[in-house]
Order: sequence, then structure tokens, then C-alpha cells
Amino acid sequence: MFAEAFKKLELAEAATVLDEVNPLLDGTLFDPVEATVMAHDLPFYPGYTFLDIADFSVNPPARRFVIYKRGSATILDWTNGPIYALNKKVPIKLDDETVADYARFFFTYIRGRHGRFIITENVDDINWKEDPPPAARKAIGKMLGPVSIKKKDEKGTYCLEARVMFKDSLFKTDIYVKPDGTVTLTDEELLIEDMPVLDDVFGQ
Repeated sequence: MFAEAFKKLELAEAATVLDEVNPLLDGTLFDPVEATVMAHDLPFYPGYTFLDIADFSVNPPARRFVIYKRGSATILDWTNGPIYALNKKVPIKLDDETVADYARFFFTYIRGRHGRFIITENVDDINWKEDPPPAARKAIGKMLGPVSIKKKDEKGTYCLEARVMFKDSLFKTDIYVKPDGTVTLTDEELLIEDMPVLDDVFGQ
């Protein structure tokens, strides 16, 4: 997500960021010379930047995701805890322009006990084992579409419509996003199962 918005930090800026981030990591220290630090702004966290920090010179490669501003760094750990804590601290800004991006972000960096729900807006979002036939791509593509706002209630809770992949199945679902950033999935409708996709955890 936001791939086109990422920029690579120059060495001096990366070094400044890593001086703050490294002490918060669990035993992994990034060298600014070896590490690549990619950054983009998050519209729902005013003043904060999302960092994708990677070092491919080691085996296995080291990678961490961080929400950062000078003097504050939140390390993401695939649970909703750090995100929900940050929502209160910032606080989160949700409106018609930012809520869909927040939902995409949330499901990209949260993993449940049984796997991830992957928001799927077009056929290329699916992690295929091999490309499906053109007719299948076209049929599946007709089922997909961008995350959209269905309604917003008087308390400010949004209901979004989305398609998500979970393991090898595609679902249509409603995503409820409260003003404090709490997210729930409801009314899941199975669209396709037993799809030839790579395992999200093991990549095979």
C-alpha cells in the first residue's frame, strides 16, 4: 500500500532516525550504512511518518515497521496493540478522505492467530502461485473493487465495503471503523474458495 508515496531517506536522515529507533528494538540494530529506510506520511496520523526499515545484507534479512516523528517511535509487532495505543496518543484523524487508507494500513500490518485478512482491490493484489487464465482473471476482477464508504452513523463510525483474502478464500465484508480507530469485520460473504494462492505466512 502507498507504494508510490515512499521515499528513501538519505544517509544523514536515516542515521538520525535509527539513533532513536534502534534502542527500542528487540536485539536488532540497524546500521544506517547497510540499512534502507523508506518513508511516507500517514494522513490519519498528522505529523507522523511510516518507516519501512530493512537490512538485506544479513541472512535472514532484518525488517521492521515503525510509525515515527522526532521524539516518538512506535514499533509495529503484527498485533493491534501498538496501533490502538497510538490512536489515543496522536490522536487519530479519521474522515471521508482518510478512513479507507487507515483500513488498508490496519489490515496490512495486523496478523491474527490464524493469519491475515488482506484487502484485495484488484487481481494484482492476489498473491498467485501462478497467473490464472485470462478468463478467470476477468471473472475475479469483476468481483473486486476499491474500499468504499457505505455509511457513517451519528457517532462517527464508518461502515466500509471491501473484499478481503483470508488464506485461500476471497470474501466480501463490511469493515466498521470507530472514531477511535477500533476496527471490526462483519457480514462476511464467501465469494471464492480454494484459490491457487501462496500461503501468506510461508510464501508457498
